[in-house]
Amino acid sequence: MEDKTRIGVWQVTETEEELKALTSVPSDELEEISFIRSESLRRQMLAVRALLDEMFEDKVYLSHHDNGKPYIENCVTNISITHTEKYVAVILNDNEDVGIDIESLSRDFSSVEKKALSEDEIDDLEEDEKRNGQLAIYWCAKEAIYKMLGQYDVNFAEQIEVEKFRPKKDGELEATFEDEDGYEEEFDLEYIIFDNHVLVWVVGN
Repeated sequence: MEDKTRIGVWQVTETEEELKALTSVPSDELEEISFIRSESLRRQMLAVRALLDEMFEDKVYLSHHDNGKPYIENCVTNISITHTEKYVAVILNDNEDVGIDIESLSRDFSSVEKKALSEDEIDDLEEDEKRNGQLAIYWCAKEAIYKMLGQYDVNFAEQIEVEKFRPKKDGELEATFEDEDGYEEEFDLEYIIFDNHVLVWVVGN
């Protein structure tokens, strides 16, 4: 089947006012954004809207399910969104569920080892300067799968297993998700490292 996946990335360099001028944010959505206390987060939300304006020919209306998973009200496509202070990213696919996650490698990911990795994954960790980047890829991969599934209370360490990999500038990952009934589903993910950020995405089977 032809791959219908599209990914957009926006570097957030504009001011809040510049982003408002760039976008056609629906008034109710703009009001919600205005209540966000953090200026950085407001800019990220506006940058997401600017990116959506670039990716869609027609004006789209963004909303969220009760579980937090985003959807487009007036377009039948699957969407996942991620953002940091410097970048926002969106993935779209007309046919399959999708998930995407981005993180800055300036962040310390040491806590990920205890809260999100299995014993096998911990055994696979590097013991050098690549360790933090490897932990970041693990975290983004599990977050992307979690976002794609849209389920509550997923245990990252026990239910999502990422196969052994060596971090590179870009690459592919294999992962398995096990639901509460013991049913396993395998996923292929892709990642890229750029400008001290790691971006990971997954498309459902």
